[in-house]
Amino acid sequence: MRRFARYLAAAAAAAIAPAPLLAQTYVIHADRVLSDAGARAPGGPATVTVTDGRIVSVVDGFQPAPAGAEVVRLEGKTLVPGLIDLHVHLTGDPGGDFWKEAVDTEDWGVVVGAKNALLTARAGFTTVREAGSASGTAFALRRGTEEGVIPGPRIVAAGPALSIIGGHGDVTGFRPEINELLGSGFTCTGPQECAAKVRRASQNGSEVIKITATGGVLSQQGRGLEAHFTSAEMTAIADTAHSLGLKVMAHAHGARGMEAAARAGIDTIEHGTYLDEAAARAMRERGTVLIPTLMAFQGISERLDKGIYTPVVEAKVRAVAETAKTFMGKARDWGVPIAFGTDAGVFEHGRNAQEFALMRAQGMSDREAFASATTVAARVLDMEDEIGRIAPGYSADLIAVAGNPLDDVRVLEKVDWVMVRGRPIE
Repeated sequence: MRRFARYLAAAAAAAIAPAPLLAQTYVIHADRVLSDAGARAPGGPATVTVTDGRIVSVVDGFQPAPAGAEVVRLEGKTLVPGLIDLHVHLTGDPGGDFWKEAVDTEDWGVVVGAKNALLTARAGFTTVREAGSASGTAFALRRGTEEGVIPGPRIVAAGPALSIIGGHGDVTGFRPEINELLGSGFTCTGPQECAAKVRRASQNGSEVIKITATGGVLSQQGRGLEAHFTSAEMTAIADTAHSLGLKVMAHAHGARGMEAAARAGIDTIEHGTYLDEAAARAMRERGTVLIPTLMAFQGISERLDKGIYTPVVEAKVRAVAETAKTFMGKARDWGVPIAFGTDAGVFEHGRNAQEFALMRAQGMSDREAFASATTVAARVLDMEDEIGRIAPGYSADLIAVAGNPLDDVRVLEKVDWVMVRGRPIE
């Protein structure tokens, strides 16, 4: 009887034990494969085999699929590496209703973010850097897409941005007690407090530190767009972040704010509107990368005269509109390294690839623009051995388009098929 009881117990345990996971293999037949931005031209036809989220092989010709593999046929398409956007705000949508800060909960940001994560992935962006969000929202999205609960891109998340009290990134526009109540808790004054806030952000889950180094266009204060943090504060932020293995991205419009940020050791400058030669020299000497976010300027200009923005914000939008059409071209001419980022959320998510045409209009070649969103962006993230190429061992972040982005980068505006971490996106 005891032996039979033991048998029943063993049988029950076997029934509830998780079954061993079978390897998920996809065999992709593509008429053309563009392995990276440095290739002379797409090759093909070819077979790309993906197992458990990794590229196993890239072989000429259409090879037979092993038993149990799922075959993906991309007839007439070019398979290219998934794109990388280094500046998005998945948890927000465009608009000027700053008062929603006092109405919408952080939970709602996750709901909005889930919607936008799918739109972004379908647009061909398989990795994004979430450039500032309410506490915890981007971290929840990051986990959701990583575990496959939410369809969307790989997310490198900053969390709440560090700002000065009352500056861009802090809550403004309400009564003082409401501003204080809605604050993120990540304002700081002085090097010591700013260093402490970097450590707190790291503790809470930030993978990159976002700061608002200068004033901003969409915040509700009309003061200028020059430096907010002192040089000592920015140096403390950069040194502390680097000691923790984190990079720092700095929202910056004014030239002196950019120059100070570069000399402080900030890793990337976001926007860069009023870049001048002195700021460019500092960025070039320090290897500071410009993320131009040209679609942000396009998006806010589209919303002028529609009652969307407050008069304070409208005035600032008009002030930057013309400069935004030329500054990236100047940066390129001055030798500043440039990587791809759009500020999606200021405009509608899913339009990210329209940035390529704007980059080309300011003098960037199709190949350079494609590289800025693949190999160059991967290097900014210190992930050049993980993403940005189609090669064995790399993450299976893949997209299919109808043409060759080296000849016309605008073909990336229409993506026909997407895979993120070996998972097809429907």
